[in-house]
Amino acid sequence: MKTHRLRDLLIWQKSMVLVKDIYLLTENITASENYGLVSQIRRSAVSIPSNIAEGAGRNNPKEFYQFLGIANGSSYELETQLLLLVELNFKSEIEIQPLLNVLMEIQKMIYKFKTSLMNG
Repeated sequence: MKTHRLRDLLIWQKSMVLVKDIYLLTENITASENYGLVSQIRRSAVSIPSNIAEGAGRNNPKEFYQFLGIANGSSYELETQLLLLVELNFKSEIEIQPLLNVLMEIQKMIYKFKTSLMNG
């Protein structure tokens, strides 16, 4: 099996940057939401690189594939939560669109990575 150096994985690097951007986006949301939606958004964001990391640390491509699936699920949770920020008037669509663009790119990368694991 091919081993994956975590810090060399572009998908992990992009996910880490996304987490930082999510924290910056959510830092000024009202204190009353800090333990609600903001907390959930941050957990979903952190889950993406965390599951990529856990999968990379496994010795089995099938396990890595599984953790990439979990990371992908977290990315869709995060997408939903970012859209909720707009629906609830906490943020504007202009503020979240760059993050949604990065998130979509990460989703595509996860799909391609999963495909490469199963084919090679």
